[in-house]
Amino acid sequence: MESVTGHVVLLATGGTIASRVDATDGATVAADTGGTVLAAAGTSAAVQVVDLMQKGSYLLTFDDMLAVCEAVHAALEAPETLGVVVTHGTDTMEETAYLADLLHDDPRPVVFTGSQRAADSPAPDGPENLRTAITLAASSEARGRGALIVFDGEVFALPGTRKTETTKLRAFGNPDLGSAGSVATTGEVLLGAAPRRLAALDIPPTGAGSRVDIVACYPGADATLFTAALAAGARGIVLEATGLGNANAELSDAVRHAVQDGVVVVTSTRVHAGPVLGVYGAGGGRTLEDAGAVPSGLLRPSQARTLLQALLALGLPAEQVVHQIRRRGDPALLAPVPPH
Repeated sequence: MESVTGHVVLLATGGTIASRVDATDGATVAADTGGTVLAAAGTSAAVQVVDLMQKGSYLLTFDDMLAVCEAVHAALEAPETLGVVVTHGTDTMEETAYLADLLHDDPRPVVFTGSQRAADSPAPDGPENLRTAITLAASSEARGRGALIVFDGEVFALPGTRKTETTKLRAFGNPDLGSAGSVATTGEVLLGAAPRRLAALDIPPTGAGSRVDIVACYPGADATLFTAALAAGARGIVLEATGLGNANAELSDAVRHAVQDGVVVVTSTRVHAGPVLGVYGAGGGRTLEDAGAVPSGLLRPSQARTLLQALLALGLPAEQVVHQIRRRGDPALLAPVPPH
């Protein structure tokens, strides 16, 4: 590993990497500070610790996610910062890290990691994951790649990356775009072709803005939940559709009326891999597109919702929101840049 000067900033948010069993009820909860998490890693690297919050990521709000992104920006204001590491729960890491990637306009790396085993387990995986993340954040190889997730030595660019395992140590995957590279236990960083980077979004500090919900499609689903989301004030809805992005005639009619009312509807899919495409009629993806829904491309519901929430927080008109969703989910734009 090359010699570097400066330091890495560690933003601690809680998660399993900071969790221990509570003796009063036997539940595992976030308990350790960032300093404790860093001490367990036993690294000799120069690291500045900032404690942001102490939560399981299943408890985070969109405003919490924005707070993490704002802390990333603050850390990068210092020229001596080589990169940023965020320790975070795995449940919603794919959302917060994706939001950080959308807002990141600095060449220095932002690396998310965590653990599958609690800090007080017999064989915690957090310390090794954190050492790896610090190595990656300090490396010149990771510059210009936006935000990254590193877990069990494997590195992933954010669009399309999601948690793929509930308990196995290699918790994340990117079924369509694959791994971005790896970090060896010896500290060697091996990364493939860099992904394309679209211009960063500029989210105002006013917060989450409009409500955005995810509505699942399934055999026999009607428009009750979709309509309930609208009644609750949703100005954006992501359909977790079936197959290529299909629903049914009743939901398609509900989508048409919602879009006419200015609501942005995005069609994603519950399927593990592959793009969302409008092919089928009679309530399928083609019908949904004709009704005004926009396909999410390679983005699954979690990241499609994060993108939609961010775009609506900007106050963009619906047609610009739709344009951004199409671009940022486009398989051709998400593929790594081919070598010259």
